[in-house]
Amino acid sequence: MPYHLISSALAVLCLVLVGVPASAQPGLPSLPNPQESPTSDTADAEWESELTGKISVSQAAYRNWQEGGVNSLSFTTSLDGATEQKGDRWAQAYSARFALGYINQEDQEVRKAEDRIRLQANLQYQGDGFFNTFSPTLAGDLRTQFAPGFAYSDNPYPDEAARSDEDLPVRTSSFFAPGTVTESIGLTYDPLDPLSLRLGVAAKQTVVAEPDFRVLYGVDPDNLVRSEAGGQFSANLDQQLSESIRYRSQLDVFFAVNQLDNPPDAVWDNVINLQVNDWITTDLEFVALFDEDTSSAIQIREAISVGVSFALL
Repeated sequence: MPYHLISSALAVLCLVLVGVPASAQPGLPSLPNPQESPTSDTADAEWESELTGKISVSQAAYRNWQEGGVNSLSFTTSLDGATEQKGDRWAQAYSARFALGYINQEDQEVRKAEDRIRLQANLQYQGDGFFNTFSPTLAGDLRTQFAPGFAYSDNPYPDEAARSDEDLPVRTSSFFAPGTVTESIGLTYDPLDPLSLRLGVAAKQTVVAEPDFRVLYGVDPDNLVRSEAGGQFSANLDQQLSESIRYRSQLDVFFAVNQLDNPPDAVWDNVINLQVNDWITTDLEFVALFDEDTSSAIQIREAISVGVSFALL
């Protein structure tokens, strides 16, 4: 069976399983019938939500400074939100992270410094016996960006590509070019309170809306999407190290069944948040990404930001 059909079938199965009563599936514990009471498990459960915005600005200016320096001004705005609801049997959680920032340096045009859209959803069933320790879970993840991105040092397009002869800077990305969507069905294990592990079968779609960019992301020039089916391992850590320091880490590893001889795709997000006071925060962020269809090198992004944060929820 072609891999894009396997991927599509798995995505549809995720949606179907959410709406099918578990009592109709042999071998699984009996669950409430959604047709009788869609919210019977969570009717009395409250949503716990948080929404935080942050604005970071940095500026450097020099005049007659013998040691040298470059005038610069950077601006970044971000919005992070999460909400979850836990019932007797079902738990659902949703999160979103948005960020966009630019930097203007002397003798250079304005350049993008940060750009992120990430949405995640998780639906988990807490059963009895085995399914009390290993919880059946449906999960979804979307990653893309807001604004166009450019290559400034060299042209990454191969000689036969449409943009191979363009002068620098050359455009290499935009909204949903690329965009990565992953769906998985598996089991979640929580060995420690701040640590959660998940393993399951998964489908991954790499979407590149701009035809010229597809050669950079391993997508056929005539196709909008590259679909893959395989397995996914995910590890999440959310640890309050002290009253003012919080560490969050998420590792997602995807194994494609048609690329078992190649290293798996991986994304590792790390954020250390230092809350100076009610308004001032410092974030130290480290992200490592590997996808051999895009690059044979590990892509790394590091950022340190100090800014004004405000709680919206």
